[in-house]
Amino acid sequence: MSETTTATPPAGSTSGTADDGAKGPGLLAGPLGRNLGLVVALLVLCIVGAITAPGRFVDVDNAVTILRAAAVIGVVSVGMTFVIIGGGIDLSVGALVALSSVWATTLATQAMAEDFHWIVMVATAVLVGAGAGLVNGIVIAYGKLVAFIATLAMLAAARGLAEIIANRRTQIVQDRDFIEFFGGDVLGIPMLVIVFALVAAAGWVLLNRTTFGRRTFAVGGNAEAARLAGIRVQRHTVWLYVLSGVTCGIAAVLLMARTTTGSSTHGTLLELDAIAAVVIGGTLLVGGRGTIVGTVLGVLIFTTLANVFTLNNLSSSAQEVARGVIIVIAVLLQQRLALGGARPRKKARGGPSGAAAPGNPTGAQPGGSATPGGPAGARPGDSGGRPPA
Repeated sequence: MSETTTATPPAGSTSGTADDGAKGPGLLAGPLGRNLGLVVALLVLCIVGAITAPGRFVDVDNAVTILRAAAVIGVVSVGMTFVIIGGGIDLSVGALVALSSVWATTLATQAMAEDFHWIVMVATAVLVGAGAGLVNGIVIAYGKLVAFIATLAMLAAARGLAEIIANRRTQIVQDRDFIEFFGGDVLGIPMLVIVFALVAAAGWVLLNRTTFGRRTFAVGGNAEAARLAGIRVQRHTVWLYVLSGVTCGIAAVLLMARTTTGSSTHGTLLELDAIAAVVIGGTLLVGGRGTIVGTVLGVLIFTTLANVFTLNNLSSSAQEVARGVIIVIAVLLQQRLALGGARPRKKARGGPSGAAAPGNPTGAQPGGSATPGGPAGARPGDSGGRPPA
């Protein structure tokens, strides 16, 4: 009577288990380590600025200038963080900022604001951004269009619509109360910076302390698993793009206050700056991982870098080259850190007769389980030269 037995993997085999010698991700692979690295990078930039332009960089007014410059891109980057963590991308944010600013500064809108309150302009900008984000979300989630293509189409359409509404002209903000409110400061802190801080704080709470945030991580990590867990992935995707549109509307309001204008040229290439800041902040482009704190640090790194270049009279072209290099380095580091805890398993060492087949002892031939007591490579039913028992 013959018995079929399954070969037991030899000692040291990695079949079905993680490598004994493989270590999990280190400190730098966690959010704390990544954010610490960003803080160090920001401090290095500040030291470079203090050395190369000591009389101008180390100044309170210059610090305020950096924070003002970070406000608009920072608000957009918060919305972009949610979209990318959720496994998407939004290339239309710059065009949505332009469209929102133009719509909020039309003669009709400003006339309503004059009759009622300047909050009408703010509401108009936010609603226009949210509406465009809703279109993006529906086309991507229910139309099954790739996010890259859908938002690229929205980029062209929104920019063109902004040009049509403004008739290719720059529209001036007439409401002085609007300009004074958003252009003023509270206890020496510019209102633009306060709004940015409030948006970032709200984004942090939404991402880390609510069901919406947990679902965002789930959808970005594995959409099919999220669906099987009961999450309505399509509806959640729509909300992510609506959220991105809302942040574009808020950024348009800040830009209107800074420039006192609404223009179809506002927000040009803002999508690249936002994506770069989010990537530098440690958010994976494939989705499923990211932090608002990292995004804020990424925004500050880019704006500080631009400030250092400006103070040293370096060309904007050199600044763009440096920015591109930083983005490439950040993505490469992301890949290394993401794969740090998933190293390939070690291959089992083969004996004199050759490498072991997966799941078989050294020298066992594929096609059947090794026979206990028989020589290496023996097949079931093969007595190996001995008379059968």
